[in-house]
Amino acid sequence: MTQIEAAMKGIATKEIKEVATAEQRSEEFIMKGLVKGSIVIPKNINHNIKARGIGKGLKTKVNANIGTSSDIAQLDNELLKLESAIDAKADSVMDLSTGGDLDYIRKTILNKSSIMVGNVPIYQIAVEAAESKGSIAYITEDDIFNTIEKQAQDGIDYMTLHCGVTLETLERLIKQGRVEDIVSRGGSFLSVWMLHNKKQNPLFENFDRVLEIAKKYDVTISLGDGFRPGAIADATDRAQIHELILLGELHKRALDAGVQSMIEGPGHVPINQVETNAEIEKTLCNDAPFYVLGPVVTDIAPGYDHITSAIGGALMASKGADFLCYVTRAEHVRLPDPDDVREGVIVTRIAAHAADIAKNIPGAFEWDLQMSRARKSLNWDEMTNLSIDPEYVARERSSSLPDEEDVCTMCGKFCAIKLLTKALNNDYQ
Repeated sequence: MTQIEAAMKGIATKEIKEVATAEQRSEEFIMKGLVKGSIVIPKNINHNIKARGIGKGLKTKVNANIGTSSDIAQLDNELLKLESAIDAKADSVMDLSTGGDLDYIRKTILNKSSIMVGNVPIYQIAVEAAESKGSIAYITEDDIFNTIEKQAQDGIDYMTLHCGVTLETLERLIKQGRVEDIVSRGGSFLSVWMLHNKKQNPLFENFDRVLEIAKKYDVTISLGDGFRPGAIADATDRAQIHELILLGELHKRALDAGVQSMIEGPGHVPINQVETNAEIEKTLCNDAPFYVLGPVVTDIAPGYDHITSAIGGALMASKGADFLCYVTRAEHVRLPDPDDVREGVIVTRIAAHAADIAKNIPGAFEWDLQMSRARKSLNWDEMTNLSIDPEYVARERSSSLPDEEDVCTMCGKFCAIKLLTKALNNDYQ
């Protein structure tokens, strides 16, 4: 029985209870969201983790991408990234590995992760086809579904499946023309396969087979945006929106089958189109949880795209996005290292929290209020503990101690808070 099926019967599962407690929401609120399809709890029946919820009325969640590449396939380094992500309080990691022993890497990450783990099955499918058959063009339908089943059985909690990459949508993209065509690896793999074989995407054509596997393990389907814009000039075009229409229809089919699903979104989007993209997704997809990469709001900042994506992410989440995939400063430059991962998670958590304040999520504003009160009382222990990155605050404060221990070196003895507090107590020294 999936989480949706349990909720439809009024059964509060262990996972529903965990999410309700963490979110300061009632069990009925969570169950209602599951039945409507506006909330998901990505937790494979074979993965022993504490459940987290994603969706309307819940805290905005943060994902960190990790994984090897064909150039750098060092599992130890990926495990350090996993530790960095968990230490920085990410809600999820995605294993995007394309180099090394992919089965062993996936199983090791699943075994060591205390948070939900997602992945993109087409990566392993494409890598193995290229190695064994010489080209991704020779992928078979059995290759696709056998790999999805294997990864689901291993315990993957949610899978990005590019089910909306169709011949019709690809034709729209080609006819319209784009600055950067397709930047999604999954979207590119499937488009190459379709162009070579002149066949429809098996994930779309055999979506019932996808649902059958997902239901068996209660895997959440993350309906991937294979045609997400990789340049702000390509944002909100016909290919992107046509794919989104299809994803909304597939979300409804999944819900009817008792399978959890969420929708993935762009990408690179100019800031004036961010709110529009959020509204379109929520309207076309009937409030399905919205999982966005960034969005990156300008193309000119390699080395600083953790910032460009946090700007877009804060705005997008404030308008309804539910799940933010971090972007690190290494994006568009190189494979990230553990320090990049930690920084990326922290920056994205800031964006998510800023959005939660705007969405009146329980506990969000209260956190800031506690920090303000700690600052008013110059309580540095409390300020450090309440900080989103206590390690940084403790380290930097200890390296730059002021003459007066209750202030900082920015203002020193001219601290505005301290001066006024003393004056209100008739102390002008």
